Amino acid sequence: MELSTVWFMLIALLFIGYFVLEGFDFGVGMLLPVLGRDERERRVMINTIGPVWDGNEVWLLTAGGAMFAAFPEWYASLFSGFYLPLLLILLALILRGVAFEYRGKRPAASWKRRWDRCIVFGSAVPAFLWGVAFANIVRGVPLNAEHDYTGSLFTLLNLYAVLGGLTTLALFLTHGAVFIALKTVGGIRHRANLLAERLGVFAVIAAALFLGVTLLRRATPAAVVLAVLAALCLVGGLVANRMPSRTDPAGRREGWAFAGTAAAIALAVASLFADLYPFVLPSTVDPLTNSLTVDNASSTPYTLKIMTWVAVVFTPLVLLYQGWTYWVFRKRIGTSHIPEEAAPVLASGGRGPS
Repeated sequence: MELSTVWFMLIALLFIGYFVLEGFDFGVGMLLPVLGRDERERRVMINTIGPVWDGNEVWLLTAGGAMFAAFPEWYASLFSGFYLPLLLILLALILRGVAFEYRGKRPAASWKRRWDRCIVFGSAVPAFLWGVAFANIVRGVPLNAEHDYTGSLFTLLNLYAVLGGLTTLALFLTHGAVFIALKTVGGIRHRANLLAERLGVFAVIAAALFLGVTLLRRATPAAVVLAVLAALCLVGGLVANRMPSRTDPAGRREGWAFAGTAAAIALAVASLFADLYPFVLPSTVDPLTNSLTVDNASSTPYTLKIMTWVAVVFTPLVLLYQGWTYWVFRKRIGTSHIPEEAAPVLASGGRGPS
């Protein structure tokens, strides 16, 4: 297997990790005013992702860096053609990060409400636009002979791309609701379980439509298998969310439910990359000559070789560190863990609740 193909698969893996991990972050952020009935419950929800949300974003930074180094042509065409959507995603992520840090700096309820709205906005916009972006990558965009994007913003907002955005939005909302149920106790946990059931129906419908349309357009056997497995995992996760726990009479099988939604997102993204290969950015104008592939968009073999050795050394270290973080903060939390008056802290893992 050539290194260009290896790095295509590694970039796919990085985006899979990003969508699975940041997906529940987005879901928690969007559900903040829905499941959090008072300030203490909202602080519980934020604290479920407080130690990990910024670490989850590292997957996106690494994926972007790997794309830049391994496939510079892909990176250049994608980031120039998708400039406005990616800029909106970046601004939303910045706003969300600032909101996590600043909402606890003052005790005024109006202050917290404003930052809560920023968290919802900063979570919903990327959740939708990432689906739009990846739908356009799979569908193809107008590229000229120099591989420059020749469309406009409205070219990207086609019906297929909007369906992709609604799919990721519904999946992340469901994933986030299941994660909240997994990480909390009491009333929040119960309401998150019920909400995950309702959101799951929309997620199944949207995902089935999007993956169905995708596979009808151009399907490889691997993409079909992965899409079917994604659907089975999503349904299995929702079934587990309805089943009572054998060890905890007050709850359901949230661990299996979360594993199901996580696997569904991972397999769905893998299906898109399997359907995309050997292209990295198809062109809708003269596809045979204008499209970018793993061969004509990649760096030199020497560059890919150096990158591979760096990845072999540092990737296990990063995975071990992030795995350790999740292990340390694995326990459930509830309003009993949140004092009435808490000192202002950083939501990214500082002292006390945010």
